[in-house]
Amino acid sequence: MIKIIAGKKGKGKTKYLLDMVNSEIKTAHGNIVYLDKSSKHMYELNNKVRLIDTSEYTLKDTSEFIGFIYGILSQDNDLEQVYLDSFLKIANLEDCDVTAALAELDSIGEKYHITFVISISLDEDDLPEYAKTKVVISL
Repeated sequence: MIKIIAGKKGKGKTKYLLDMVNSEIKTAHGNIVYLDKSSKHMYELNNKVRLIDTSEYTLKDTSEFIGFIYGILSQDNDLEQVYLDSFLKIANLEDCDVTAALAELDSIGEKYHITFVISISLDEDDLPEYAKTKVVISL
């Protein structure tokens, strides 16, 4: 399953995502991972949340990003939720159609019972139809 937080840059998506993950960790039965383009928000996350700074890895395209996600899954059988901040940047999807990548994450989520919560720096109106059905908050 995927949930999308949509809104232009500077609208407060990251703050909303951080508040959400810190709230969810209190009731989570499994592990939570937070992917970001830097470690800037390390001290804003609950220490039970695993932060992965994707800038430390050379992810050249979307298929490498999906492979990276599978690598995380293979190392954590108790993974319950994955939060993706700056999704377009870390998945190398800036100025690209996000439909295939979101569909792949949705498929992974269904197969492994993981919820992906994704912040996308686009207005809801600018998202493809597939993505619009996954929006839980639009800022």
